[in-house]
Amino acid sequence: MIRLERRPTPSRFWTGATPVLAVIATMIAGGILFAALGKNPVEAIRTIFWDPLFGQFASYSRPQLLVKAAPLILIAVGLSFGFRAGIWNIGAEGQYIIGAIFGAAMALAFYPMDAVIVFPLMVLAGAAGGLAWAMIPAVLKIRFNTSEILVSLMLVYVAGHILSAMAFGALRNPEGMGFPGSRNLQQYPAAHNAELIAGSGLHWGTVTAFLAVIVAYVVMQRHILGFQIRVAGEAPRAARFAGVNPARLTAICLGTSGALAGLAGLFEVSGPSGQITPDFASGYGFTAIIVAFLGRLNPLGILLAGLLMALTYIGGELAQLTLALPAAAIQAFQGMLLFFLLAFDMLSNFRIRIGRPEGAQ
Repeated sequence: MIRLERRPTPSRFWTGATPVLAVIATMIAGGILFAALGKNPVEAIRTIFWDPLFGQFASYSRPQLLVKAAPLILIAVGLSFGFRAGIWNIGAEGQYIIGAIFGAAMALAFYPMDAVIVFPLMVLAGAAGGLAWAMIPAVLKIRFNTSEILVSLMLVYVAGHILSAMAFGALRNPEGMGFPGSRNLQQYPAAHNAELIAGSGLHWGTVTAFLAVIVAYVVMQRHILGFQIRVAGEAPRAARFAGVNPARLTAICLGTSGALAGLAGLFEVSGPSGQITPDFASGYGFTAIIVAFLGRLNPLGILLAGLLMALTYIGGELAQLTLALPAAAIQAFQGMLLFFLLAFDMLSNFRIRIGRPEGAQ
């Protein structure tokens, strides 16, 4: 008889080992998946994890590692605040979209003025857009005790419709021959989030992501807010006795995650993406959930997890190009990572026992 026995306290060994085991298990299961598709599993895994760093396309893919990792890290850091407090923002993708729309709208409002103030105003607008969108589930939870999970998730689809409306309507390029999409911000110097060092992949979004990691680490380890977040997540009743205001904490956590997601959208639309289009949504908001948990909701862990997930993005694109792997297989491979992470995470809180419980007849 196989049963699970709850540990008195979470295992520190399994807490640290779980992400590593999840990555290894994902490689094994992914290899089986690729073999079933008629591809060489070893070659496929090498293409995903090795070639972007050391293969023939490394000179292109290495800078892209920072480009892909920046929004994942930025969003995941924001999500980690709420997740550690037991506040579940699943709608970061919608906040990412709204932040991009607000930021692009700010830039286009000044077009074609070439002034240094344009980009800082775009940054503020992007953060404000994501914050405002996240405050909808926050206010509804505080006022009516609704589920922030459902409300934030449903708002992703609302944001998607707003994105389409903007691309076909208010933000559509008047010189775009009727095609949907805004002006290309890469061609508007005052609004372009260009590389700070040519060929490095380092732009203001990357810098902001690294700063967010540092600030989040200090807050979680050295600030009273970090203490309140940890207590609220681990012992909600004790948090109330300690004077933690649940409504205030909900607003702070959802607002912070929304603002950072909005910034990620702003930096993406003003940099790598360049414009508002109907298909601007990239899934970063959902993938960042995997990054947050893979990094154990720790800012430094999220930094490493974001780089790893970005590697699978770039390696997956290479695998599609060189091995003709379908995009769905790469998405399934990435999804396996969260599946195995959650599966192995059980060992942090439970022991596997074989045999009958003591005293059982």
